[in-house]
Amino acid sequence: MSYIEIRDLSFSYADDERLILKDISLEVEKGEFVCLLGQSGCGKSTFLRLLAGLEKSTKGELRVDGETVTKASLNRGVVFQDYGLFPWMTAGENILLALTQKFPRKDKKELKETAVRMLQAVGLDENIYKKYPKALSGGMKQRCAIARAFGIDPPVLLMDEPFGALDAVTRAKLQDLLLELWSKDKEKKTVFFVTHDVDEAILLANRICVLGQSPSNIIYECKIPDESRPTRDTQFEDVKVLKLRNELIGNINRDVKSHI
Repeated sequence: MSYIEIRDLSFSYADDERLILKDISLEVEKGEFVCLLGQSGCGKSTFLRLLAGLEKSTKGELRVDGETVTKASLNRGVVFQDYGLFPWMTAGENILLALTQKFPRKDKKELKETAVRMLQAVGLDENIYKKYPKALSGGMKQRCAIARAFGIDPPVLLMDEPFGALDAVTRAKLQDLLLELWSKDKEKKTVFFVTHDVDEAILLANRICVLGQSPSNIIYECKIPDESRPTRDTQFEDVKVLKLRNELIGNINRDVKSHI
């Protein structure tokens, strides 16, 4: 049995009969890094919210580690594009709140030390702990969100275009940071990463699922073996990677054309 099982999953909002997602089926093994790739508005974020338990499917089944997803859980960490930090709390307090919920029996001093350690793990100084989100740059806020997500140590990590609003340099640094955090875990987290950037998907994922236009389904899927994964240096030089890039873009363009 796969770690995550999705069977004939469909979704529409209660006040609208039009389907956003239609009959999606997918099996994911533990430790896979899955990129959900597709154009804006195709339902990628909706799919992620279903995985998070923040929405309920109209039809179908969604299981994680054998259990049906019916609500949100700290076993599925979420990193949003808008960071999801409470503005009235400091960066450290935002992380500490999540840690307190996940580890209620642990001493607050120990949890604070964990929060500081996670800030340092994502390349931030200890003094960021006392700063409010309004005093931080976009990149710093996103690092805090990543620190919070990894701090609660969930087996599943859901990321909704977390780097979409960042400049190119900050985005590249956080992509590298994410890969470093994911790969150094003794037991890799299972990651779902939403993006509409083909190059980002190829760089990060070992599995890519392309979602078509609404009502959305998986129109193309591929796995990238560890020995074939590109680096930032080889991404635009490796012939096989360039072929995959053209294949992904071609599938997206054909789908868009069929809906015009």
